[in-house]
Amino acid sequence: MITVGPRQDPIFGVIVEIQQDTKEHKRTAWARYAAALWLQLKCPVVVLALCPDTRVATWAAEPIVTSLPGFVLQPQAFGPDQVPAITDHVQAADCLELAAMSVMMHGQQRTVTEAYMTALNKLPDGDSLQHYEYAYRLASLATRRIMEEIMSLDLWPLQSPILRGLVSKGEATALIKILKARAISVPQDAHDRIAECKDPDQMEEWIVRAASAASIDDVFR
Repeated sequence: MITVGPRQDPIFGVIVEIQQDTKEHKRTAWARYAAALWLQLKCPVVVLALCPDTRVATWAAEPIVTSLPGFVLQPQAFGPDQVPAITDHVQAADCLELAAMSVMMHGQQRTVTEAYMTALNKLPDGDSLQHYEYAYRLASLATRRIMEEIMSLDLWPLQSPILRGLVSKGEATALIKILKARAISVPQDAHDRIAECKDPDQMEEWIVRAASAASIDDVFR
């Protein structure tokens, strides 16, 4: 949820939904969300659906007619047609928020994801990591794989601010964070093995493997 205006007296409310597919029950939920937020804020409210698929964006933009007399919700939908495919890293750096949306909508085009990642590589450590994680959460599975491949140490040097941001938190913490970001399960025995490792060369090797591993076994192979 995003509010516009003073916190105590907002003038507009936005409910942001990431919609990957058509699910009819979500339309009823959107109407309920909008009504509840309107009652809370006492100001106009809109539902904004971010849809990486044009078909889903068309579906999401259809009016929602409720059984309450006169209550018809008109969602706003952003799809690939509304977001440009940014393939130039200078343009991506000029507006990283729009570039992240471009990754969400068009990230399977490798040039789009490469432009975004190159732009991030010129930011300070903390900022680059924050933007990377934001775009990663928005991205499709296929786009995440491209991001992971680019960020692997074989392709991107340790001087990258994103990797420095991870490693600065401690190598063990960095490794676990990479694995969790890639949705790789880390059982307790693996967690303990990582935490207890005192060999920097071994840890660096595990971090390299984690960038492209499919499972914890691939890291420890």
